[in-house]
Amino acid sequence: MPEINSAVESLLQSSNTYFLLMGAIMVFAMHAGFAFLEVGTVRHKNQVNALVKIITDFAISCIAYFFIGYWIAYDTTFFSSAAELSANNGYELVKFFFLVTFAAAIPAIISGGIAERAKFYPFLIASALIVALVYPFFEGIVWNGNYGLQDKLKELTGEPFHDFAGSVVVHAMGGWLAFVGVLLLGLRHGRIKDKRLVAFAPSNIPFLALGTWVLCIGWFGFNVMSAQAVEGISGLVALNSLMAMVGGIIAALIFGKNDPGFIHNGPLAGLVAVCAGSDIMHPIGSLFVGLIAGWLFVMLFTVLQKTQKIDDVLGVWPLHGLCGAWGGLAAGIFGLEALGGLGGVSFTAQLIGTVAGILIALVGGFVIYASIAKILGLRLSQEQEFQGADLSIHRIGSVNHD
Repeated sequence: MPEINSAVESLLQSSNTYFLLMGAIMVFAMHAGFAFLEVGTVRHKNQVNALVKIITDFAISCIAYFFIGYWIAYDTTFFSSAAELSANNGYELVKFFFLVTFAAAIPAIISGGIAERAKFYPFLIASALIVALVYPFFEGIVWNGNYGLQDKLKELTGEPFHDFAGSVVVHAMGGWLAFVGVLLLGLRHGRIKDKRLVAFAPSNIPFLALGTWVLCIGWFGFNVMSAQAVEGISGLVALNSLMAMVGGIIAALIFGKNDPGFIHNGPLAGLVAVCAGSDIMHPIGSLFVGLIAGWLFVMLFTVLQKTQKIDDVLGVWPLHGLCGAWGGLAAGIFGLEALGGLGGVSFTAQLIGTVAGILIALVGGFVIYASIAKILGLRLSQEQEFQGADLSIHRIGSVNHD
């Protein structure tokens, strides 16, 4: 009997490790989606830079999170023998792989907002600092109970802050960090012509659409695998993610008036918003969450195109920052038993946790970006921006005309 129990435990541990590894691979693949979404949106002269930023940001994020960020969030380091690290089939190592793909999503989100006029190395340094310090600080509070703040919130409201897969921890944080960078960078040159504000059309709709499809597919690893163990698999999470995605598409189709850029960002808005409560909401509730998120993105991105202060190229602030915040609040609404949810959530706790995430992102982002701006500068020169980041930074364009 003990041998049977041991074999069952070993099989379960192996299954959990494999399950989480597949989730890590799916979320890792989402970074290709981030890359092609940006490539399809920016002008041709900045497409190479978009690709390079996403892959180098991932590498920098991995190093920063491995040595500092993961330690801050989970009080765990990798300064032990390989034998110790590989215990339990290396589950803890795969957990790091899974969570670093989340952490690296922060710079990938920011990349889309600051595109076409940002210096390369200063923003790589900013990415390292954000993933090492700002993101894991909030991540540890929410997902590891650091500093006892979740316990205090439960005492105050009856429930802790609930963010199952990162509407606020990942997406709102990334979107509001991007908001700071976008504000400090200012408008791209050429946005104002004859005293009128003009928009730059996406350069390649097929690439933009490819980015969306890759992100949508990977998102089911992002959400479902957030259970981090086989016994936690929930079909409810999968169906809620699907319904929110569909709701986002429909809202973007209607309110975006058939615009392909809006339509392909609609599903992402819905998926961003459903992350927090995907494990507790009813599928019909998730559909409404996605519909509202799709509408929010279209309306707010349209407003951004008319302001002379915020030039958010991919609309990452409305898509991730505001839809992520909506997701945090929505979990406290549609997760309630009265609206068909599983309960165990408090709207007050969701409001406090969401606002806290936004404030940490704003303060952390301002300190990092303002410091780097003063020391190294954040923006390309007007000549470099006119020439394009591809030639100015990487000395090669996306198409060779020779």
